[in-house]
Amino acid sequence: MKCPFCRRGTFEVTDTRTNNGGFPIRRRRRCSRCGRRVWSVETMEENPLHVIKKDQSREPFDRSKILRGLEKACYKRPVSQEQLEQLVGQVEEEVYRQYEREVPSRVIGELVMKYLRELDQVAYVRFASVYREFKDVSEFVEEVQPMLGRKR
Repeated sequence: MKCPFCRRGTFEVTDTRTNNGGFPIRRRRRCSRCGRRVWSVETMEENPLHVIKKDQSREPFDRSKILRGLEKACYKRPVSQEQLEQLVGQVEEEVYRQYEREVPSRVIGELVMKYLRELDQVAYVRFASVYREFKDVSEFVEEVQPMLGRKR
């Protein structure tokens, strides 16, 4: 990296700071020729993860899409935006840990339901009814039955 001021010198790192989780990394650098200082920011470049949809088409992983679905399921429920962000973070972390390039949409949906079930059961049922595309009430009852059994 060349100095943006004198265009000839190279930098030496004088200070390094990290944010929560270790990224991004900020480095204070000093030019070996003119002595001026600058901050640089380093971030990790991730390989883009793609989602394999039901029709076998692929699209880039988009955490905001998960968040929008959760917001609809949690409408008028006692669930904060912070809790939803945390849930999306858990799903995202698990997906990136288990899959390198492509992840089936089914896996993402199941993870969302797993965490949402623990957070709010009504929101879980709302999400599951859309995600699982229930054809009739009996399928809906089948989904809810195990939750009713645990409450008693």
